[in-house]
Amino acid sequence: MNYIMPKPLKKGNTIAFIAPAGSVLDKDAILRGKDFFENNGYNVVFSKHLFNQNKYFSDIDENRLSDLCWAFEDNNIDAIICGRGGYGCLRLIEKIDYTLIKDNPKLFCGYSDITVLSAMFLKKSGLISYSGPMVRGDFGQEHVSQYTVNNFFDAVSQKPLCFNSSKIYKSGNSEGLMFGGNLASIVSLCGIDFLPDEDFIFFTEDLNEPVYKIDKMITQLFNIDSFKKNVKGLILGDFLDSGYPEQLDELFSEIGVKYNIPVLGGFKITHEKDKITVPYGKKGRINGDTLFID
Repeated sequence: MNYIMPKPLKKGNTIAFIAPAGSVLDKDAILRGKDFFENNGYNVVFSKHLFNQNKYFSDIDENRLSDLCWAFEDNNIDAIICGRGGYGCLRLIEKIDYTLIKDNPKLFCGYSDITVLSAMFLKKSGLISYSGPMVRGDFGQEHVSQYTVNNFFDAVSQKPLCFNSSKIYKSGNSEGLMFGGNLASIVSLCGIDFLPDEDFIFFTEDLNEPVYKIDKMITQLFNIDSFKKNVKGLILGDFLDSGYPEQLDELFSEIGVKYNIPVLGGFKITHEKDKITVPYGKKGRINGDTLFID
């Protein structure tokens, strides 16, 4: 696979806000996000169906897919940032024209349910995207996290990145593509061809999942032969509201020993306000207690 790095974000670029998953009902937050980027020297456009609602989606599948394709196909758009996560991307992946994505590579950013799109873009189009902040919960907040902002712009301007672990479950050295994202969203792809065909470092986080379900989902991934063969390290973000943190620590330590890979935790890959941005598909290196992404 020849991987495609989109152009870095530059002042004067035009950013499209889209909602490929859940409904974005907080219009004020989206408008604040627009103001944030325009005040920092960027242009912002909205997808046609951004503020619509159909059950728990932003719109019917066809309209969400149409907005996604429009954002990639329109030559006036340089970057795409998702409005929110929720659920819905899984319903689109069999309908996406991945050749369109490959032929029109652009900066694409989101997390949570957006993980599904990032994983499939990498697999089917070779597009490197970004697991990072979205509009409603990040750039559209009344008090935007400067930590999140700084990490976002460092990543999308394609600076070398370096993140230190605050929890070492098993130290070591390894390298591979940065692959992963929201754990439940990744596991929802099981049953189709979604994994990289080469070595990768699996980064992950989740929200409101009890420890036994986290164990179940990670076990399910390691039961896939190609996952077990190609995973060269685990980078762990926040598992918020999982309960029994000591059991979670024990689980991660066991994984490191069982599969003899470095397992590092404490990274701000998270649903919380302060978060880092991870280039999805770019080469990463674990060296002791540190993650480098060049």
